[in-house]
Amino acid sequence: MSGVEMQEPADVLLTHSYHLPYDQKQMRKMQPYSPIGTLYAATALRAKHISVAVFDPMLEDPIAGIQRAIEAHRPRIVTIYEDDFNFLSKMCLTRMREVAFEIAAMSRLSGATVIAHGSDATDNARLFLENGIDYILQGEAEQTLAELCSALLRSEPVGDIPGLVRLDVQRRLVHTSQRFSRNPEWANLAAPSRNLINLEPYRKAWKEAHGYFSVNMVAGRGCPFHCNWCAKPISGNKYHLRPAVEVAEEMRQLKKVARAEHIWFGDDIFALNQHWMQEFAAEVKARNASLPFKVQSRADLMSESTVAALKSAGCTEVWMGVESGSQKILDAMDKRLKLSSVVTARQRLQHAGIRACYFLQFGYPGESWHELQETIAFVRKTRPDDIGISISYPLPGTVFYQRVQAELGAKRNWTDSDDLCIMFKAAYTTDFYRAVRDALHAEVSGWYSTSAISSLSTAEELWQRVHLLEPLSRNAEFTELAPHATESGLFPVSGLIAARSA
Repeated sequence: MSGVEMQEPADVLLTHSYHLPYDQKQMRKMQPYSPIGTLYAATALRAKHISVAVFDPMLEDPIAGIQRAIEAHRPRIVTIYEDDFNFLSKMCLTRMREVAFEIAAMSRLSGATVIAHGSDATDNARLFLENGIDYILQGEAEQTLAELCSALLRSEPVGDIPGLVRLDVQRRLVHTSQRFSRNPEWANLAAPSRNLINLEPYRKAWKEAHGYFSVNMVAGRGCPFHCNWCAKPISGNKYHLRPAVEVAEEMRQLKKVARAEHIWFGDDIFALNQHWMQEFAAEVKARNASLPFKVQSRADLMSESTVAALKSAGCTEVWMGVESGSQKILDAMDKRLKLSSVVTARQRLQHAGIRACYFLQFGYPGESWHELQETIAFVRKTRPDDIGISISYPLPGTVFYQRVQAELGAKRNWTDSDDLCIMFKAAYTTDFYRAVRDALHAEVSGWYSTSAISSLSTAEELWQRVHLLEPLSRNAEFTELAPHATESGLFPVSGLIAARSA
């Protein structure tokens, strides 16, 4: 599991378009994970007796690397299969798109047919098909990829494969009768084919940056909730959950064979099923498979029994999609979450010794300085162990996108994960939101810093910058969702000092 198979000819070469050095924010974090969605696709191809190789550009130059892989494996088909479990792929970053087009061009020069699958290819099918892609597979595509590759390799007609998109001879976009494929058998698919890539560069990167080796895996796919800013071009609202016994066994294998020291569960939502959580904890214990792991979930799923099961299985960190400290904004997002649930979850996780971390986003329509200050106050009140802050990002297929579509300009996608550009008429400019992000990050980090005095000083300076920017950064044309009383003053730096001493 820690090595890679010898290079030999393969009918299908799988790859993806995310290259860590092209994303400086993620380079600073240095937490690379293998393309598990791509490796699940490899498993599906192997199950149909199709020979397959994988080129993983995460830590290797994508263009030089794909050329070497094509020369080594001489594939008849190259498939750019994005990792559906990597949130960076779901963000449809333009840097990834550029890499995908370069891979397609080099593949076609070799005479290979090119297939693409991923969120960006789904949202922008014509653009991809006009840039060297022969076929696009939309939806949950492991089985349809195997079906398409089988037909192409046998020189058979490509039938009415669910989710298939291509251009006809008149360059018109053609969909098959079922626009998106669904793969209900994914939960029973064998483990991802990690032996097709080399895990040693990942181990080296993790060890040098953090002192331990973290490996990713998944227990489930999709999310049944309906937050209106969340794009779901792959699974829609479908949710698949693997058997607890198989997830625990894969965890044991990663611990014993790959010598993993930490697990990141890449599920959109973990611990949705309380009974499954109890079974999973028991199976992990029975196999001596426990490793420290982190997950992302919802605050209202953190019942006492679920938190206890998480603790028993080895969970050390839960990232919750809190999004805002304003109930008005949560309701506008269709989040179906009460702030009281976050308070309760924070307390339960803290009592269990599990780090409680918040995902937050700034700039959602209707969020003025009043609501933004509510979020700042809520973070100070509940004191999460860490936070991750993004800017509201309209992606096609969402209610949020429909609300602001008329306001969008030429730029529709972020370049990389640190872009955070406001692309609609929010209450403030991009620079202001970045300033609030930096200040709040510094403050939360300061709570747990060994050099508390210098951290406090840094946070105070950053909040002062926010104070200076606030009146200069307002957008008079931003659209309110509902009228309310506004406050013009900054949440004072004195509040920061008081919060630290509480």
